[in-house]
Amino acid sequence: MRDASPTAPSGPLPPGSTVNYTAVGASDATGHGASVECVPLTDCPQGTGYVPVTARELRARGFTVTLLNLGIPTAVIGRDFQSLGRQYNHTIVGNFIDDEMPFVRNSTLVTVFAGGNEVNVITSALGNGAGGSDPAGYIDSQVRAFGSDYATLISGIRDRAAAGVHIIVLNVPNFGALPYLARASTSQRQAAQRAAVGMTTTAVNPLAGAQNVSVVDIMCDARTYQSSNYSSDGFHPNDSGYAFIAAEIVNAATASSYPAPRSTCPQMTAIP
Repeated sequence: MRDASPTAPSGPLPPGSTVNYTAVGASDATGHGASVECVPLTDCPQGTGYVPVTARELRARGFTVTLLNLGIPTAVIGRDFQSLGRQYNHTIVGNFIDDEMPFVRNSTLVTVFAGGNEVNVITSALGNGAGGSDPAGYIDSQVRAFGSDYATLISGIRDRAAAGVHIIVLNVPNFGALPYLARASTSQRQAAQRAAVGMTTTAVNPLAGAQNVSVVDIMCDARTYQSSNYSSDGFHPNDSGYAFIAAEIVNAATASSYPAPRSTCPQMTAIP
């Protein structure tokens, strides 16, 4: 599924080491849509979302894992998207920069998944008239705002976490091609695609060249778009969807090298 890109300069977790794992995310981190969802800020050892599954797999491989799941359902990356969402009647109870980033102290492994709620905020704003006669320009400006927030988030994690923290980020899948938008208008699906692809290619994928950062390429992974990997809402994964994400995270954390994300793939242009 990946091309022959250079591998990111991220070393594996030392075998048998103690891992202080912190998950930064929204309802994905708590495992919404899974058969066993977790309450925020709990270890939740029986959970079937990708965060507890990742922790269990690392323990099975001999690591001692302490888990802090900071996931806040409905959260977005920064205060700007939180304000934009509330402007258009989205329930958003927090953001990663203000409400999650400060608590990654002493973490040796951090996962980050942002983008889904932000894409929905952008398309909702467009549907309510934002962008006027230039919706593409509006989307691109919001992608730039996401990129600025993302840089702030990663920098803040580095400043607060343990020295040499391994950061594993999931890029943003093409939400326009996910099941929950299957019956949406073509313009809405195209807008979601433009936002998601822009976030992935300009904000997330470039981090693959950064020290101790791995990018899990769910944008270009065909499994991301299989309806069988989604819960009934078509937006959140089910157990099988979360399982493949967890497997990729574990691979990125433990392998001697991990492939960089693809720069192009058919999934980026799924909605013509």
